[in-house]
Amino acid sequence: MNAKDMTIKDCVRIDLPRKIDVRGSLTFIEGSHHIPFDIKRVFYLYDVPTAEGRGAHAHRELYQFLICLSGSFDVAVDDGVEQATIHLNRPWQGVLIPPMIWASEVNFDPGSVCLVLASMNYDEADYIRDHAVFLAEKGVA
Repeated sequence: MNAKDMTIKDCVRIDLPRKIDVRGSLTFIEGSHHIPFDIKRVFYLYDVPTAEGRGAHAHRELYQFLICLSGSFDVAVDDGVEQATIHLNRPWQGVLIPPMIWASEVNFDPGSVCLVLASMNYDEADYIRDHAVFLAEKGVA
């Protein structure tokens, strides 16, 4: 599928494997098995003030998978036509954000940690940081 044809319906929640026993719980992720891409980069967000947000951009080619390791936050997604909000608060559950979806992480609870798995190494040219440019590239402006 062409990246510009991605919609918020392509932002799917994925449950990851969970191993639970008396010692606690363990969740693991294998790229191209549990999520639909090889993992090239990992980063995490933390100490985000409740009134602040992160993200507020789209990617031309990069896929991301966001997991709330602790606390909770919302992921606001926008495909240029429709918008939705996905609440994350389980460390065994994440949301896939495909390319050409505008995404923002908002409403962080204190102490929340957001783990991000990315399909590409950092490339500033892949970012769209202006919403008007995003809409133009999607062909909806």
